[in-house]
Amino acid sequence: MTFNLILISIIFIIFVIFLILYFVKKDKLKVKYSIVWLLLFGILLICLLIPGFLEFLTHTLGFQTPSNMIFSMLIAVLVLINISLTGIVSSQDKKIRLLVQEVSLMKKEKK
Repeated sequence: MTFNLILISIIFIIFVIFLILYFVKKDKLKVKYSIVWLLLFGILLICLLIPGFLEFLTHTLGFQTPSNMIFSMLIAVLVLINISLTGIVSSQDKKIRLLVQEVSLMKKEKK
């Protein structure tokens, strides 16, 4: 990777980390959800700051090029996040359904 590409990537990663922390501070993003993103961008930052680490990891895991490894890892992370969010939505759906039923019973009892 060229120095300019590494520098631009580091600046982008630091910007995204600060953006995530800003959303947590403004209570627009829960801490438990932000941890996954912070870990992901932290790992990417470490890979960029340590010269040769990405190539070493690529050959150790059996990928042909670093870009293939990065895309594969990002797809895997996004699939895991999607599964996690699907579970959260399912749980919230059950809670909302129970809440609606309880409110309906309370309205019925009040009349």
